[in-house]
Amino acid sequence: MNAPLEELESLLGYRFRDRDLLLRALTHKSLRAESSEEVQHNELLEFLGDSILGFLASEFVFRLLPGGSEGDLSRLKAHLVSASRLHSVAVALDLGRFLRLGKGEEQSGGRNKKALLADALEALLAAVYLDAGPIVGLDVCRRLLERFLWPVLESSLSAASDIPVDPKSALQELAQSRKLPLPRYALIAQSGPEHAKLFTVEVRLGPGRAAAAQASSKKAASQKAAAILLDQLRTELSQPGGACMESSAV
Repeated sequence: MNAPLEELESLLGYRFRDRDLLLRALTHKSLRAESSEEVQHNELLEFLGDSILGFLASEFVFRLLPGGSEGDLSRLKAHLVSASRLHSVAVALDLGRFLRLGKGEEQSGGRNKKALLADALEALLAAVYLDAGPIVGLDVCRRLLERFLWPVLESSLSAASDIPVDPKSALQELAQSRKLPLPRYALIAQSGPEHAKLFTVEVRLGPGRAAAAQASSKKAASQKAAAILLDQLRTELSQPGGACMESSAV
């Protein structure tokens, strides 16, 4: 049984005018697949929430490291919005208690899945933004992240050089430094039931270099594909000339 929404609103420090938006943000698509009625799920809200999170993270790192390089800021931002960081915020909010899941997803432990919780948090940010309007909504989202996300990073990092570089960021930085086309990511396949989806993502650097990987979330698959291509690109660049590459991993 889901926890009362008033509890979540209290944790957020915001009361929704349109409860349907909040319900949608908390609804996983597995519920729609198992319902005879039309159920709106949170996938599109997640898309908007990802952009809102990205903007607020960019704003934060710009203020935290005003003299930092673009590479430093990019690494810090990527660290802030990583799935593990978002999962930590979702856990702090006890977000899993409020999710609306299909039976299959519920039985497979969906309330504790890192990727599912991170996606729900992004959808929740979008719901707040839409319900409160751009100005107030951004401020509410900003205050939420200031409470649960920013302080952890500020207290644990003394400089951007301490931040581990994720494969996607590293691949983009290497491509930029060598004046190569920027990496482009595409979801090329998905399979499995709603509660155990597998996603295959391909990353390309121009027409000749590509890698693909499979994982239980699109973000994880993107990172795996980037890691594969990054490793091969480094190998190629360490040799005279450069060969075209096509690679995949599942």
